[in-house]
Amino acid sequence: MEDFIKVTDNARKRIQHLLNEEGLDSSTHFLRVGVKGGGCSGLSYVLDFDDTLNEGDNVSEDNDIKVVVDKKSLLYLFGTELNYSDGLNGKGFEFINPNATRTCGCGESFSL
Repeated sequence: MEDFIKVTDNARKRIQHLLNEEGLDSSTHFLRVGVKGGGCSGLSYVLDFDDTLNEGDNVSEDNDIKVVVDKKSLLYLFGTELNYSDGLNGKGFEFINPNATRTCGCGESFSL
């Protein structure tokens, strides 16, 4: 398995907390990361828990977190680092995406 998305320690802790909070088992559920059209910069990130692999899905594991990305989204996300911040500037997951040429202020959308 290739690590196409890096997961920071803060993101790992938050993901594990959310799994537990929702009563999900990390042996059967994984983090699905994707990209969809929309947002103020043209493309938006999508995060969800899932337990079903689809044809064309790419599976990676980093920092004890299993991450699944569909084939189309992988082109936009390869090399991205997923972090979680709960600092004064906002709370939530943030994507450090080396492929993005422009991002919005909220950090939830980007363009290439």
